[in-house]
Amino acid sequence: MPDKPHLTIRYCTQCNWLLRSAWMAQEILSTFPQETGSVTLVPATGGTFEILLDGEIIWERQRDGGFPDIRRLKQIVRDRVDPARDLGHVDRAGNAPAP
Repeated sequence: MPDKPHLTIRYCTQCNWLLRSAWMAQEILSTFPQETGSVTLVPATGGTFEILLDGEIIWERQRDGGFPDIRRLKQIVRDRVDPARDLGHVDRAGNAPAP
């Protein structure tokens, strides 16, 4: 059985992004409890906010224009760890046709 994916969140301590990072880690662990090998929070400086999955940057604050909303982050992770998985309301939110 292959190793489960490892998610790393690098966050700026100077910007006080620990709580945001911890919340995102908790959401990923709650949504993907069997699919996740680990989630690691890594303190950094200089406005850093990066999310890596098995060493590949899947979100970078400056490159991607801010922070991911949790819906988008879950979809990015799902697309890499279990592409066939339905995320329920996360996938359907905002997809309703306009009246």
